[in-house]
Amino acid sequence: MYRIISGKWKAKKIAAPKNFDVRPTTDFAKEALFSILENKYDMQSISVLDLFAGIGSITFEFASRGCQDITSVEMNPKHTSFLNTTASELGFNLQVNVQRGDVFDWLKKFRNKKSFELVFSDAPFEMEEKKYHELISLVLNNKYLKENGTLIVEHQSRMKFDHPNLIDTRKYGNVSFSFFEPNKEVNTEIAE
Repeated sequence: MYRIISGKWKAKKIAAPKNFDVRPTTDFAKEALFSILENKYDMQSISVLDLFAGIGSITFEFASRGCQDITSVEMNPKHTSFLNTTASELGFNLQVNVQRGDVFDWLKKFRNKKSFELVFSDAPFEMEEKKYHELISLVLNNKYLKENGTLIVEHQSRMKFDHPNLIDTRKYGNVSFSFFEPNKEVNTEIAE
């Protein structure tokens, strides 16, 4: 179970069926994350890509705060069904676009099709470190981020990233959020 922290559905509790194997972001970490994001972005005018969306803890937090364009990618069919049902019950079905599929396959398939202000990834904590690096590369190298965009990777605090695009890491107990900026466009024009 988790609750929506703020916005239209503030304090709304969302309970997943007991047999779901999920680890929603803690309220404490989520509050801190959204405090950072709301200082940088206008929630009503950004587009968000939520990778490993699970049962929608992050997706519905953005939707509750007025974000109109959220794409949620999740592989587990029970979870995608739960996401769609919950979006419908909360009146978010026009804001939330649930995509069922493996995140890595999805990122390879849809590369260069759409860019987002925010890409959020909450991969399973047991995922290998090299897969985290593959995920970061897929997002950064395929223009999933707009120029002012940010990739946020939620991970265990003991994991540390050494990456040229890493701009910040915030630790909240055993959970950390690492923030990555988009690749800089290389200006190939030759000065005359």
